[in-house]
Amino acid sequence: MTPIILIPARLGSTPRPGKVLADIAGKPMIAHVLARAQDSGLGPVAVACAEPEVAQAVERHGGQAVLTDPDLPSGSDRIFAALQKLDPDQRHDVIINLQGDLPAIDPAALAQVLRPLEQGYDIGTLVAPITSDEEAKAPSVVKCVCAFVDAQMVAPALYFSRHPVPAGAGPLWHHIGIYAYRRAALARFVGLPPSALEQREKLEQLRALEAGLRLGAARVAQAPLGVDTPADLAHVRRILGAKS
Repeated sequence: MTPIILIPARLGSTPRPGKVLADIAGKPMIAHVLARAQDSGLGPVAVACAEPEVAQAVERHGGQAVLTDPDLPSGSDRIFAALQKLDPDQRHDVIINLQGDLPAIDPAALAQVLRPLEQGYDIGTLVAPITSDEEAKAPSVVKCVCAFVDAQMVAPALYFSRHPVPAGAGPLWHHIGIYAYRRAALARFVGLPPSALEQREKLEQLRALEAGLRLGAARVAQAPLGVDTPADLAHVRRILGAKS
């Protein structure tokens, strides 16, 4: 595989507009995510930006930025648009979509998202065990319905929900919004209209499942710290500030 890592970033992202430029230990959040992606050593890295301000911040910190149409509906559409500009000759057959609000992501985790593709899946993603009732019940924590047998590290992702599923005894899995797409799978995905379950759950990945694309989940020990709330941002600032 010849991966390329693309990070979609826009100032209008909800629920915290402008968070990709939030200062963390003297650098904007997007610069931290960029550095983590570069440290993975998996392939070239670029930020698919919606606004010139984000592109300028990326370039000030030594990264490559690609401006895309600010009206694109999703991060997946944004990285696909950037891919057409960066790689028209299709040298890269795998695209890793890394969210711009994961400034503390372990670079080693990005290699894990390739595991499902090595086993023949169209799309790979990551999950981590849910460790508390609060996490299980939080709508902001997306759950992946999957089952790992024995020491299995990759399992089929059968469904995603904001509710604690599946029912019954057993582990629940926290979905981590990082994806590895085969190039053809990404092209097909962004060409599809929003699906019924996607619109109901507000989860884009359900479109892929409804269209018959095979999505595999690789498990990691714990979910990375994401920035969805002011408390999340304060927490990440404490952690990364202490390391700087």
